Amino acid sequence: MPESSTLLVTPEGDLLGFVPEAGEVIISRDRMGRRILLDHYGNLVATEVPSEAYYPRQRNTRYPAEYDDLNNRRAAWNDQPGWQEDDVITGTVPAPGGIDRQPLQEPGEGIYPNDDTPAMAAPQPAPAPAPHYNIIEPKGRTTAEITALQVFLDREGISPGVIDGKVGQNVNKAIDAWQKKTGETLDPNNVDDILERLRLSGGLAIMTYTITPGDAAGPFVAAIPEDYAHKAMLPALSYTSTVEMLAERFHMDENYLRALNPNVDFTIPGTIIKVVDVGQPQTGQVAKIVADKGRKQVFAYDQAGGLIAAYPASIGSSDTPSPSGTVTVERVALNPGYTYNPKINFKQGNNDKILNIPPGPNGPVGTVWMALSKPTYGIHGTPEPSKIGRTQSHGCIRLSNWDATELAKMVKPGVTVEFID
Repeated sequence: MPESSTLLVTPEGDLLGFVPEAGEVIISRDRMGRRILLDHYGNLVATEVPSEAYYPRQRNTRYPAEYDDLNNRRAAWNDQPGWQEDDVITGTVPAPGGIDRQPLQEPGEGIYPNDDTPAMAAPQPAPAPAPHYNIIEPKGRTTAEITALQVFLDREGISPGVIDGKVGQNVNKAIDAWQKKTGETLDPNNVDDILERLRLSGGLAIMTYTITPGDAAGPFVAAIPEDYAHKAMLPALSYTSTVEMLAERFHMDENYLRALNPNVDFTIPGTIIKVVDVGQPQTGQVAKIVADKGRKQVFAYDQAGGLIAAYPASIGSSDTPSPSGTVTVERVALNPGYTYNPKINFKQGNNDKILNIPPGPNGPVGTVWMALSKPTYGIHGTPEPSKIGRTQSHGCIRLSNWDATELAKMVKPGVTVEFID
């Protein structure tokens, strides 16, 4: 139950001026263990923080007293019908007075739109209903059984996002997409059927892997700074650890990789670990991409209209919406750099000069940039794959690094990209 000394803080760092009604939001927790409120598309509405941490010395001078009344109305949260728990990892709250990000203008060659921090829409009093998936939902499945389901879908080219052994919207919409691709019905509660499908697609979900000297050597960076001037000073925005690198290689959540390998030192070459076996990347020639904003999902079709692959995605927000209608892919860049220009980008911190930010998986656009014919928009990767499909973007289409790389290798300039609501 929330403490009376806590406040609800929006992603922009402001106080939430109302308590949502039951059923309007989902209660979850972020990676720091704080309670968060999400709308039914998975967008962050507010984070519960201690009032002392928010404004320890300025409470009565900066904010109206009526905010204190909100605390007295939160005690009944857990008793209201309609609250839902969904194990979602989402972003932390920016500090008050943080960056005011604006839509970008036309970039020059080599200038990529900033997209490193999810932009959250202001909460609406009556959110639209969540998309309906015509599926049998997994119920009461173990972590191993959900992992088997996620691995099977991934092998089929229907990405469930990060493989973490947990049920969520990314899994549900992947099941729905697989059924549309194949015309079959997939029952995730039929464990024997899932295991048989796994056997036919390459074997069991879990395999062993031996950490190589190259894996342990990196290169790695100690940490990824927030300030762009500090990012620009690094030789590359590389992985920060062997765990992070291997988690992305095997499409896994970092915490799940650690849980599968308790007490393992990932820095020692020769160490045998357990990972998931996602098989080989999808291949084919993509002729059309559909970005479904409501479902937060991207579909890739061949020339005949057959579905090749589907990926969970973060697509735009209400303040920086994605385009409407149809555009085309203009160019594809793997391992792209990022040029920050305060004259055409937002004002980041105290930076007032052009900065050339080096490439790397922890760069603002991850490992891939697919520029679209609509200026400043693109399809790209992300340094935070666990947030895909659960937060919003600055208008671009954001995928996990591995999904973006797979798609990029099936795409050529001229491929159409249709945005639908």
